Amino acid sequence: MGISPLAGKAAPKEMLVDLARLEREYQACRPDISDPNQRVIFGTSRHRGSSLRGTFGEAHILAITQAICEYRHGQGIGGPMYVGKDTQALSGPAQRTALEVLAANGVETLIQREDGFTPTPAVSHAILTYNRGQSQGLADGIVITPSHNPS
Repeated sequence: MGISPLAGKAAPKEMLVDLARLEREYQACRPDISDPNQRVIFGTSRHRGSSLRGTFGEAHILAITQAICEYRHGQGIGGPMYVGKDTQALSGPAQRTALEVLAANGVETLIQREDGFTPTPAVSHAILTYNRGQSQGLADGIVITPSHNPS
C-alpha cells in the first residue's frame, strides 16, 4: 500500500462529513428492533454502528449504559465509573448521554477535566491504579469511541 495522494493535503469537500447532520441523526435515531442491523450488537467488546445508518444513536447509548448500571448493581460493584471518550465526532454527545444515565442511577463518575479526550489505556490505567489493594468498592469504566462514524 503506497502513500495516499491526499497525504498532507486538506480533504476534498466531497469527503467532508456534515457534523450537524451526524449529531441530528444521533439524537433522532429510533432503532427498529425488527431490523437486526439496528439492534445493539457487540463486536470486539463494544457496540458498532453509525448514526447515518440508524445503528448508533442516543437510544443505543441509553440502553447500553442502563444495562451497565443494572449489571453493576447486580454484581455489587459500587466504586466509581471512569468514563473516557475519543476524538470522533459523536464521542461528546454519546458521553453526555452516558453521564446522564449514570447520574440517574447514582453512579459516581470521573471524566477528563475540561471536556478532554481520554485514550483507552489511560482509562484502564486509572481503574487499575484505583483498584490496587482493594477488594470492595472497585472502579470500572466505559470508553466512548464511535470509531465507525466519520471523524
